[in-house]
Amino acid sequence: MSAPGDIPNGVAKGLKHLDLDGHDLPPSPAPSTPTNGRKYALATELVYTECNDQFNSSSTPIYQSATFKGGPGQEYDYTRSGNPTRTHLERHLAKIMCAKRALVVSSGMGALDVITRILKPGDEVVTGDDLYGGTNRLLNYLRSNNDIIVHHIDTTKVEKVKAALTNKTAMVLLETPTNPLIKIVDIASIATAAHAANPKAVVAVDNTMLSPYLQNPLDLGADVSYESGTKYLSGHHDVMAGVIGINDEVLGDRFFFMINSTGCGLAPFDSWLLLRGIKTLSVRMEKQQTNAQAIAEFLENHGFKVRFPGLKSHPQYALHWSQARGAGAVLSFETGSIALSERIVESTHLFGISVSFGCVNSLISMPCRMSHASIDPATRKERALPEDIIRLCVGIEDLDDLIADLSQALVRAGAVRLTDNGFQALSAEEVEGESRSTVLVMDG
Repeated sequence: MSAPGDIPNGVAKGLKHLDLDGHDLPPSPAPSTPTNGRKYALATELVYTECNDQFNSSSTPIYQSATFKGGPGQEYDYTRSGNPTRTHLERHLAKIMCAKRALVVSSGMGALDVITRILKPGDEVVTGDDLYGGTNRLLNYLRSNNDIIVHHIDTTKVEKVKAALTNKTAMVLLETPTNPLIKIVDIASIATAAHAANPKAVVAVDNTMLSPYLQNPLDLGADVSYESGTKYLSGHHDVMAGVIGINDEVLGDRFFFMINSTGCGLAPFDSWLLLRGIKTLSVRMEKQQTNAQAIAEFLENHGFKVRFPGLKSHPQYALHWSQARGAGAVLSFETGSIALSERIVESTHLFGISVSFGCVNSLISMPCRMSHASIDPATRKERALPEDIIRLCVGIEDLDDLIADLSQALVRAGAVRLTDNGFQALSAEEVEGESRSTVLVMDG
């Protein structure tokens, strides 16, 4: 027989027995990378997967089985420890996250729980002052019950972060862009500083707001990139999932140990749903970004304070574009009045009132009343989180319809002043004095 390198590509696939871990076993439906080693553009890599099941299925099979027959040494025995569908998803994610290994669990917070399980009593965590509410809640629990020391810092200021770093810093936990203030964090500079202070420190970045399509924290010096697969990766809000990407094999083994021990690995059917969603990430994100950019410009041009990294008015516009390939599809804006914001949120039709983001449907929310309500008011005030802030999570609907829906909501809520050219956001004086010249339009 000719050497393997001389075998035509199609035949080589049929004769290949070793899986990615070197097991001489019938292959699980992985390896999810081109056999010839070619690296395609990311939009192609998202879609392209090799599935070597015995029937040459075009779609990755769902191995909806809790157990697998056989004796010791086989690749799979119990789905808590591993499942072919989940393996295929993890290898596909590792490819698009630029990671050596990826792991998937039952939710984004489940991913963070796995990551923080490596912390020991007395360890110090440096993190931001604008965090997702669930992250803040978990860190408060670790501080109160596990004697973990947590430092909340304005991570947009690298010098402040450096001042908080010591040889006791076990973990640096970052979000960028932050949610909902849309602040940008210099991943590379902070990762370098953290590793200088303690070479063993783990720099973990929540990449949920952008997804691997727009940002790769591991390429910027982070040790861990994690995100809620429920958001952009899935794109349809029909599955809960968490994703962890790692380049260090030892760290990956530690995370897998916790996943196997606690049984939080993603179920086979959910793994299949997430894999299906990932294939359309490129087309969804491009449409969502385009819509979000136009809506951000619309609101800013009508006088609202808008937070969105796609706007040149964003104070960290240059930093964001130095480490990301797009602005994402989440933006926030302020009205100056909690009551006004509440009426706007209640007046939209296309924008559904809901927590979360990344879905094909557009959503609207008031974070201080919803996703960040678990952060007490005093802490929100200390961290300069405006109570009136509105978060828009932009979907793939027709842009004109979305802008029309926002326009009627702003008018109905009395949040704008009618002008000859349309309308303009109320001034601070008008908001404070309730002197609104806009007539509230009631249902007829």
